[in-house]
Amino acid sequence: MDQVKIGKFIAEKRKNENLTQAQLAEKLNITDRAVSKWENGRSLPDPSIMPELCGILHITINDLFSGEVVSMDKYNEQMEKNLLELARQKEEADRRLLRIEIVLGILSMLILLAPMAAVACFEMADWLRYVLIFSGLIPGLTGLLFCTRIEQIAGYYECAKCGHKHIPTFSAVLFSQHMGRTRYMKCPKCGEKSWQKKVISKEKDETKK
Repeated sequence: MDQVKIGKFIAEKRKNENLTQAQLAEKLNITDRAVSKWENGRSLPDPSIMPELCGILHITINDLFSGEVVSMDKYNEQMEKNLLELARQKEEADRRLLRIEIVLGILSMLILLAPMAAVACFEMADWLRYVLIFSGLIPGLTGLLFCTRIEQIAGYYECAKCGHKHIPTFSAVLFSQHMGRTRYMKCPKCGEKSWQKKVISKEKDETKK
């Protein structure tokens, strides 16, 4: 997806509607700086405001993703390309999140265990022991909760029984037995419990439907 092309397209359509960046931003309840970033190709509009943006500019979401007004004879073809590109970008973002999870998990464990190691290895007053333990416990556990949240939303879990790929609830991930990123959970489709592996793509699951 060409962000620069999309940005120029937004700027063109905004000017066609005789709107300044500030006026467009006001209609969308955002800052004109955000509009400037879109038009300079540095970012894309948030999905939550895309429908309203397209309504103001009198274009379709397919036009927005394409960076041009799509003719009807190529509409379905272009929409399929845009959907595939969005899926690809999601997979890349999920891979980045899972890499961040590894780094955050290691740091959280170090923060959690380092004070405990210090307490075990060195003589100190009881109050200082408690302070050290809690100083590592709270940020360490918080970091591990963030890791669990990342693991929940990045990619999918694949049911070993029916092959269905899904995003479980946070509580289902948090309280499930696990070995690495493989978790023992109930499938929302077949209702069976199994060891479900973390996968990035949902493509195979979609082709089964």
